[in-house]
Amino acid sequence: MRLNRDEVIDYINNLKGFRGYVQFSHRPLDLVKDIFTDNDPKVDNENGFVYEAHFANENEYITIKQSNNGWTVDRGSLKNIEIKKFHGIAGKKVKMEQIWQEDSDELCEDMIVKKLKKVVFAGFVEGDEK
Repeated sequence: MRLNRDEVIDYINNLKGFRGYVQFSHRPLDLVKDIFTDNDPKVDNENGFVYEAHFANENEYITIKQSNNGWTVDRGSLKNIEIKKFHGIAGKKVKMEQIWQEDSDELCEDMIVKKLKKVVFAGFVEGDEK
C-alpha cells in the first residue's frame, strides 16, 4: 500500500491494538511521544515527516517506510514465524521476527532452500523475559 504524508498520519492514528514506535525525520526519537508500549498509537502531524514506523500485535506486523514522495506500508502475518529478541529502544527489549521463504536456488542446483526475505518488528518483550 502506498500513502501520502497526511494519509500515513491518519493510518497510524487509526491503528487499534498495535504497539510500536515512530521515527520522525526532523528530530531524535522522543521516548514519551514516539514509543507506544500500550495499544493504539497516536502521533501529531509535525513539521517533519514519518521516516519509518514499526508496529505489531499478537498476529500482525506493520512496517512503514518513507520512500521518495510517499510512504510504503508492509503489513503481514506473524503466525508460524521464528522469533528473535534483541535489545532495542531505551533499554527496552524488542522482538524481531525473521520471515523466511522457500525458493529455488541456482547456486544449489535449483534445489528448494529457505531464504531470509525480511526482518520485522514484532513487539516489545514484557517483564523479565529473556
